[in-house]
Amino acid sequence: MFFQSPKIIKLMGSSFCNFVKMLIMNELIFIVEEAPEGGYTAKALGESIFTEADTIIELKEMIKDAVLCHFDTEKVPGIVRFHSM
Repeated sequence: MFFQSPKIIKLMGSSFCNFVKMLIMNELIFIVEEAPEGGYTAKALGESIFTEADTIIELKEMIKDAVLCHFDTEKVPGIVRFHSM
């Protein structure tokens, strides 16, 4: 195990936990699908973010807007990926 000493874990405390959480939360993945009625939909994995648009180009802008609205400025993920289904 990497951190075996309770003293090290206690020393690092919540700031270390926040750092690890920040690293994990630095990426957001969207599943993109064609909508049955036309256009495209995008759903974020692990977050309550959903958006839709008529074209892929518009969808990218809608995703950007949705992410900026969903997260506080300091918590916006550094990486946003799209996976088409």
